[in-house]
Amino acid sequence: MNVIRGASCGVTWEVIPEIIGLDKDQAVLDIGLKVQFLCNADPSDFDPVTEKSPVHFAGEVHSRALKKALKLAE
Repeated sequence: MNVIRGASCGVTWEVIPEIIGLDKDQAVLDIGLKVQFLCNADPSDFDPVTEKSPVHFAGEVHSRALKKALKLAE
């Protein structure tokens, strides 16, 4: 799997080797969780409008990007 674009902190490249070989659904779930765990963003910077922190946003972005990539690869 090649990362074309990832998080500026480098977490995308750290997480990808850990999800290779997983079932598609599990990989989409795991990438979001693993990115959130390793994210350098301040989790206390909670946005009251979106009800999310940057850490949650990073996890969702990675999960959606992987889901899109898997769909394109079909």
